[in-house]
Amino acid sequence: MQLQVLLSPARTLCGAAGSSKKRVIETAANFLAEQNNSLNADELFRNIIEREQLGSTAIGEGMAIPHCRMKNCSRAMGALIKLDKPIDFEAIDNQPVDILFVLLVPEEEHDQHLKILAEIAGLFSKAAFRDEIRAAGDSQQMYDIALKHAQEI
Repeated sequence: MQLQVLLSPARTLCGAAGSSKKRVIETAANFLAEQNNSLNADELFRNIIEREQLGSTAIGEGMAIPHCRMKNCSRAMGALIKLDKPIDFEAIDNQPVDILFVLLVPEEEHDQHLKILAEIAGLFSKAAFRDEIRAAGDSQQMYDIALKHAQEI
């Protein structure tokens, strides 16, 4: 997996606040838009919410992969976010979510979108990855852990 292409230390956030699924998605949209000025935070928020209305992107074990395709997105990118406290994300296992990978892909990249989602789900399925991310004390540590585990996939 080429996680370093999708993620950067600047798009890794440790200890994000959020009292609800909607607030966390809003925080994520603002965070990603701050890192890429071609993105509009409000449009990104709406696109992710629209995708969530089709079904929760929480995949179990406290993990979620909110995602969408965007017109103004020139390449796939993501943000790894650890929440300061778990929230209800309507997960399939009814467990609250505390770790998210928010994924954006260009609107026309259907195959790439599915491939990346599968790779991230594979990373999130590793108990060691989840445990180390939860134990990380800062964003740089989270980024380093993610890269280490992505190289093993």
